[in-house]
Amino acid sequence: MSHFLENQKYQFVLHPDEAVWSLFPAAGNAPFLEAVRMGVWYRSGKTRRRGLEFWKVCEITNGETDSPHGPLQQISLSTEPDAGGLAYHLHFALVREHPLFLWKLEVENQGRRPVLIDRLDMLNAPQVRFSTPGVRDLAFFSNGWQSWNFTGTYGAGDRFRRTKLGPLSEPMRINAGTPHPQDAGHFGSDMFAVLGSRRDRQALLAGFLAQREHFGSLECYLYPPYPSLYMWANGDGALLHPGSRMSTDWACAVVFDVDTADPLGTYVEAVARENGISPSALPAIPTGWTSWYHYYSKVSAEDIRRNLQAAAALQPEIPLKLIQIDDGFETAVGDWFSFKPSFPQGMAPLAAEIRQAGFTPGLWLAPFIVEPKSRLAKERRQWLLHDDNGRLVNAGFGFSGGLTSGLDLTHPDALAYAQEVMHTAVHKWGYPFLKLDFLYAGALPGRRHDPTFTRAKALRRGLNALRQAAGEETFLLGCGCPLGPALGLVDAMRISSDVSGRWEPSYWGIAFPFKSEPDFPAARNAVQNSLTRAPLHRRWWINDPDVLILRPETRLTLAEVQTLAAVIALSGGALLISDDLARLPPERLRIARQMLPLIGKRPEIPDWFDRTTPQHVRLDLENKTGAWHLVSLFNWADREQVMKLQPAAFGLIGRFMCREFWSGRTVLIEEGGYYEARVPPHGNLLAALRPLNEGQPQYLGSSLHISQGLEIASWESGPQGIRALIERPGEDAGQVDLYLPAIPREIRLNRIAIPWAVCGHGHYRVQVKIAGKALLEIR
Repeated sequence: MSHFLENQKYQFVLHPDEAVWSLFPAAGNAPFLEAVRMGVWYRSGKTRRRGLEFWKVCEITNGETDSPHGPLQQISLSTEPDAGGLAYHLHFALVREHPLFLWKLEVENQGRRPVLIDRLDMLNAPQVRFSTPGVRDLAFFSNGWQSWNFTGTYGAGDRFRRTKLGPLSEPMRINAGTPHPQDAGHFGSDMFAVLGSRRDRQALLAGFLAQREHFGSLECYLYPPYPSLYMWANGDGALLHPGSRMSTDWACAVVFDVDTADPLGTYVEAVARENGISPSALPAIPTGWTSWYHYYSKVSAEDIRRNLQAAAALQPEIPLKLIQIDDGFETAVGDWFSFKPSFPQGMAPLAAEIRQAGFTPGLWLAPFIVEPKSRLAKERRQWLLHDDNGRLVNAGFGFSGGLTSGLDLTHPDALAYAQEVMHTAVHKWGYPFLKLDFLYAGALPGRRHDPTFTRAKALRRGLNALRQAAGEETFLLGCGCPLGPALGLVDAMRISSDVSGRWEPSYWGIAFPFKSEPDFPAARNAVQNSLTRAPLHRRWWINDPDVLILRPETRLTLAEVQTLAAVIALSGGALLISDDLARLPPERLRIARQMLPLIGKRPEIPDWFDRTTPQHVRLDLENKTGAWHLVSLFNWADREQVMKLQPAAFGLIGRFMCREFWSGRTVLIEEGGYYEARVPPHGNLLAALRPLNEGQPQYLGSSLHISQGLEIASWESGPQGIRALIERPGEDAGQVDLYLPAIPREIRLNRIAIPWAVCGHGHYRVQVKIAGKALLEIR
């Protein structure tokens, strides 16, 4: 007998006799799931078993229940114990208020022996079909495990991007439970993924709403005639005692149109609800300075003081709020209460000086990873993760050049030490902002003090303990962190690899064999995830796209610095700069100045499903001047290219006045037309597009702020002319562009007449100087 759930979006069919289920969307050409199987792989003694191949049903119930997503129509099924003593409870639900299908699996040990749970298969779909026949031009969006890991969309002929540095890199860049295949058309993903058709513009998202219990993995084969999709929760060999239960997090499926304005929004917002995250309760987006990308681990207290003084001097024009001390103050990673000679007074006096200067003190910590030379590694080895042979688990190459190790977060003393470090940094040293790095080290495979914990559950426990020690008012920035277990516990998250002073990866100046590394420190790699993970911003946390490196002494060209600036600004995320502030030339400081105050909004990525690295970004803005579109077109090639910025490629139709920010060039784009320009390698066009309103005065943009409009605090247009109030921090100067239907009689700035230039039909430009505020009047 079959059982059904149905609403306007989906029909779900459960076939207990065949131990399968199906999900059919209402959209005619959408992908659907038919005859999906589930399973549980576990070990009982020396026997490896697979559960849920057949369902010996003892009970099926159908009803409505509440959830963070609103009422659920739910079918629940319970089985009799299998040969290993495990009984299973399956829950399937359609959400009444959102287009979501949810399901969950619970495992109950009703036997007499403990078992080890290896894997819980939630979705075995060897053939994902579409309602209409034909070649689909299939694609797969893959999400990386932690902050640094590559995230993007692949086509059927692409190969999965993975590290090739073996044990030096794999522990920090590969989830042990997720496939990282090498053959074309075969891909893995973490937590969620999207499978769809570039031709039909329809897609299926499958994933988990949380990772409190398990790390979720996905695998996809884009092989003809039908793609295959598999999803499971990693049991990690966790021990399940007789009488105990293990439950997955809710799994989720969403079918959608890839060209909608917010294609991942249904899923991303459901994750936020499931984890109790209120976007309106997130703190202000950080702006500030950090020591790492100029001084690295050779930083000193005097370096911090010099940059504190420089930041204070720049404050009227570049109002940064945070001074964050990064790695380099501790004698070894793990020995957090022992300081280098370059920090002779420790950390508390610096926090007091930063606060007295009017800034927020910030500090870097890596509480879950341990350097081999540290006293902690030598004296407290029982706190560290070990493998089955008693050797320390490898957490990857780093710091002083050795292989690092990770804390066992199920060991009470290890966890207490991590909490003591946090409590001391916040409540004794005085740092209300903490950047917590290398957090993946708490989630590595190994033998744990408490064997009932999965890796995800152990990491979640550790992160929760850190939050409790720091307090709710402390700003926590996660980095090098698996995404799911941190949900609801951090205020901000690094969502990209580290940036660097080079476009492509290198190590000590050596490019080979690092050039192809997808998530090794590099400007190219930092840009990638800043775009592909843009939908997470101000939903799961504040996105941290890593810092803006401004100084001209790096290997980055000016065009590459401008690309970093454009990506950071349009992403809406945090802005930290990391140079010797006193030595920055004015023209580079101006780039940072043009980005403040932050735009802070989440952009659209129109080609997120069509390119592995998106080329188009669109941000819709509005104020008293009206509505406009801030768009960017990127040249990812290693050579200069003539590029055409077409409004239609951003989903915009009509006639637009286009002002390109970096050049200041302003043109009219007719419907179906484009703006054409030469773009340097790795450079970008950044333009404000405003629908032309002939006969009406219009603000077109300026060189004052990267948004080309948010610098206008008020705008009044009427028969007597125009009054516009311009607001900028400190003293500023730049160009303002206007569209005027008639030749002005007079233009005044702060009641003083100023000249203007005629730049084209109806296009006028004025040079302005501002001290905080300026009134622009046009008659």
